[in-house]
Amino acid sequence: MIITDTHTHLYSEAFDEDREEMMQRALENNVKRLFVPAIDSTYTEGMLALEAKYPGNVFLMMGLHPTHVKENYEIELSHVSEMLKTHKFYAVGEIGIDLYWDKSTLGIQQDAFKRQIQLAKKYSLPIVIHCRDAFNEVFEVLEAEKSETLYGIFHCFTGTLEQAKRAISYNMKLGIGGVATFKNGKIDQFLNEISLEHIVLETDAPYLAPKPYRGKRNESLYILKVLEKLSEIYSISEEEIANITTENSKTVFGI
Repeated sequence: MIITDTHTHLYSEAFDEDREEMMQRALENNVKRLFVPAIDSTYTEGMLALEAKYPGNVFLMMGLHPTHVKENYEIELSHVSEMLKTHKFYAVGEIGIDLYWDKSTLGIQQDAFKRQIQLAKKYSLPIVIHCRDAFNEVFEVLEAEKSETLYGIFHCFTGTLEQAKRAISYNMKLGIGGVATFKNGKIDQFLNEISLEHIVLETDAPYLAPKPYRGKRNESLYILKVLEKLSEIYSISEEEIANITTENSKTVFGI
């Protein structure tokens, strides 16, 4: 059984004291494929070092996170563009719109999102979407940019059944993580109405730890709790869930 964590911030400062041990815990428990999203240029060096240390296990994305779209975003987008030109990445991400922290940057967030989608199309890469308090805004951009060549993952999906179906209509898989284990997470109530072919697993480590670790630092090992929950929701074995979601991740990332 191979488990794929499609979204884990392994370079985070939260792991500075025990990164190697954290990685070993994951790898020893069959979490063998770890996809790492970008935030901004300050993390690029750490991402490349992880890829070099764990070839065959760590796969990188490149992008500018919406909460890091600031006045200097043109410089950051140039960095994204340059990195995509010179290094192998498996997705453009995480990109999108976040109106939870700062609504005043909506205009430049939309611009950064659109331009990074266009980069993904240029390099025939999937996108990995961050959406917080911004479903309508994200869908508006996806509607404008939709095409047969646009596909990817709606990371940390926390919307309604209708929003899930709409995300899938844009060739997006749903990234399901710790929220599925929360009492008030709600997605567990309709997830079995979504075919498993549209689902991938993720942790978003070090954020959004599943029960019983909620409120603590998350890590890729804890994807086992998400696997357990989905096995319960879909009434099939954890091994089947792992196999199907890993195959789905291969369809998205091409590896």
